[in-house]
Parts: sequence; structure tokens; C-alpha cells
Amino acid sequence: MKIGYRGFVVVLVVSVMFLVTGCAKKAVAPPEVEVTPPVVETPKVTTEMDMAEMVDPEVEARRILDQEMAEFENRDISFEFDKFNLTPEARKILAEKASFLNANPGVNILIEGHCDERGTREYNLALGDRRANSAKDYLVFLGIRPDRISTISYGKERPLDPASNEEAWAKNRRANFVILNK
Repeated sequence: MKIGYRGFVVVLVVSVMFLVTGCAKKAVAPPEVEVTPPVVETPKVTTEMDMAEMVDPEVEARRILDQEMAEFENRDISFEFDKFNLTPEARKILAEKASFLNANPGVNILIEGHCDERGTREYNLALGDRRANSAKDYLVFLGIRPDRISTISYGKERPLDPASNEEAWAKNRRANFVILNK
């Protein structure tokens, strides 16, 4: 029994040592955090002209007016074939143009009447005149003084699209707006 007892003690001592020392625990590394350097914006070098434009409200007002004038001139109204009466879309566009003209009482305009290539030169000049004048009459109806509006007809002489098809003809049946005193 002594051998059994000693064996028991040896096994007990080895077990205790194993439990005390055990398996070495793995060290847990802290999660990697990506460190990004702070973004440093380089200041914009401004010239005296830039400073004057940033500070001067007149320059900003003129820039806005120039943009509004370009939008005014770049938006035509369209007409149906052989017609000079205004479509609902044309009336909407003319109402927007009247708002611009009311906000800018010193602006005078020219309305150009255009036609497609079909019909005689004389007929298209007369139709273009009726188109320009129908746009003028509607603007006057909306409160714009008639002496601020001039009209001219180019008939079929200045097509927007020179092709001879329905799509081109539809583009060419229009009234174009030009600001006279920029």
C-alpha cells in the first residue's frame, strides 16, 4: 500500500503542478486601430480680384443677373404647324419671362418669330410676325409695357435645325427672345 500511497501522492503533486502552471495563456493583442493623420487643408490663395468679387455685392448681383439673362434668352416658346396661338406650355414660359421683366424694369427685349421651311417665303414671314406678336400681346397682358418689347419675323430664314424632317420643323416653329440692353 505504501507504493500505492506514494504513487497517489506523486500523481497528486504532478496534477497540482500542472494545474498551477497550466497551459500558458495566449496574450490577447489589443485590436488594431487605424490611425489617420488629420487632414490639413491648404488655404486657397486669393487674388485681389477674387477678394473684390467676394466682398462686392454689386459684382455678385451682376453675375446673378447675367445668369438670369442667359436663361431668359435660351428658353424659346414653340408653336404648332401653321399656328400662332399660344400653347399652355408657351403661356407658362411667358409668365416666367414676365416675372423676370417685372423684376428688371430696365430690360428691353426683341421677340423673333420663326417658322419651318414649308410654305413660301412671304407666307412664313407673315406667320413669324403673328407668332412674335402673339407672344408680345401675352406679355403686355401680363403687365409688361409694350414699349419695352420689339418684334421681328425671320420666317424660315434662320432655322434652329436645318434638317428637313418633322423633328427639325417642330424645333424651328418658335419665338426666340433676345435682351437688347445687356
